Order: sequence, then structure tokens, then C-alpha cells
Amino acid sequence: MSSKSTKIQYPFWYGGFSSMAACLVTHPLDLAKVRLQTATIPGQSLISMLYRIISNEGFFKIYSGLTASLLRQATYSTTRFGIYEVLKEYYIKESHNQHPGTLVLLPMSMIAGAMGGLVGNPADVVNIRMQNDSTLPIQQRRNYKNAFDGLYKVCKNEGVQSLFRGLSPNLVRGVLMTASQVVTYDIAKGLLIDHIHMDPSKKSTHFGASLIAGLVATTVCSPADVVKTRIMNSKGSGQNAITILQNAIKQEGIGFMFRGWLPAFIRLGPHTIVTFLVLEQLRNLKLGM
Repeated sequence: MSSKSTKIQYPFWYGGFSSMAACLVTHPLDLAKVRLQTATIPGQSLISMLYRIISNEGFFKIYSGLTASLLRQATYSTTRFGIYEVLKEYYIKESHNQHPGTLVLLPMSMIAGAMGGLVGNPADVVNIRMQNDSTLPIQQRRNYKNAFDGLYKVCKNEGVQSLFRGLSPNLVRGVLMTASQVVTYDIAKGLLIDHIHMDPSKKSTHFGASLIAGLVATTVCSPADVVKTRIMNSKGSGQNAITILQNAIKQEGIGFMFRGWLPAFIRLGPHTIVTFLVLEQLRNLKLGM
């Protein structure tokens, strides 16, 4: 955001709503990314994975786990975007309308990301399981009807603590994602406005800033995302993040941490772009204000 702009307090839910809108667009890509990350045989492509899902399971299976994905965005993204904006507004108020620099934005985003990861972890566990359920042997499938059915069955069969399986890497990912995504967007947007003299109200400015944010976020978050996916999809073997990381590196090499990077970017890039485009439109329309 340009330092010359006037700060307006927007509703807390803007970020979550924008992320849910983006989720509707990118869910099939997210599904393919999760399948690639949990695959025991590396080398599959995004296109081949989507083709395999459609041909073996049916077209609508590319939206497996959509309810859990929407619930995850409603909890995780609403929290992280909301807290990030609240912290920025507090800083601006206390500093007499001075816009925070990168060194201030980073710790703000890390706090917001960690809180988002904590709040969104239960929905994320169910989301990953629903997306990957069809790849399991029939006797091992969970067959969750929807996100809320999944939450209920996890609590009933495995205990409430299982909703927080993979919390450590999810907190790390939440911190990395928020720091790399929203801070990069703020910085990139400011640079485009102040140095390239792009119009702050134009969609091209928002598109450029969000594309840069998506690229940075994908690269920074890939290792934590892969480890998080494997822990949440596990059957409760008791292995922690360090053990899973060590075993994966030993068996598959260091490259496993970037398994599915391209589909992750193909998903996160459009997701980031749609999120910020919708977010900027909400701000322009001042919906709910």
C-alpha cells in the first residue's frame, strides 16, 4: 500500500471472504497438489494427476473436500488477514498515521499467520483427508460426508487432539505464508505505485503485486507445506515433523521438500491473485461498511 494513501478501517471478514472466493476457482489445483505431495512415486505432473482423478473417479471428484477447503479459508484466512489488518491499524494510530515499514510488517504478519494456523488447523486436517481419501484402500477410507461430518468423526474416533495433528508445521506454514504473501503484496503494490507510477485503483496494479506475492509465497512455504500434508494424512503413526522430514530426505532426497512446487504455484498464484483482486474490490465497494 502506498504511504500516500489514507488508511480506512475495513471489516475483519474481507480477507476470509476473498480467500473463499479464490478457493472456488483453485480447489481442483489444490486437490492435485495434495495428491502429488502424498504420492509415493515422484515424477507425476499436475495435468496427469488431474486427468487420473477425472478418468478414475469422475469429473466432480476434482472438487472432493470443497466444504472443508471453504471452512479452512473461513477460519484460517479470516483470522490471519483480520489480525494483520488490525495490527497495522493499531500501529498507524499509535504512530500518528505513519505507515509501517517492512521490519514492522514482518512480525505483524508472523503473529497473524501463527494465529491463523492455529484456528484453521482442524479444518485443514479434514480438508487434506477428504482430498486424499479416494487414493486410500477401500477399508482405510474415512468417507467424510462434509467438513462438519469430518470434524465430528475425527473427534469421535481419534479424539479432539487429532484435530491439531500437524499443528507445528501448520503454524510454521501460516507464519511463512502470511509473511511472504501479504507483506510481499503490500511492498510490491507500494513499489508499483511509487516507482513505476501505476494507478493504485487499477486491477493491473493489483494483479502485478499479487502475482509477485504468489511466486514468493509458493517458494517460501513449499517445505513446510509438504511436511504438513504428510503428517495430517497419516494414520496416527506417532511420527513428528522432524522424524517425517528425516525419513523423507533419506528415502527421497532433499528435493522432496519442493515436491509439487509447480502445481503449488499454479494453484497459489491464481489463488493469491483472485484473493487480492476480490479484496481490493470489496475495499472499493466498501461492502458492509
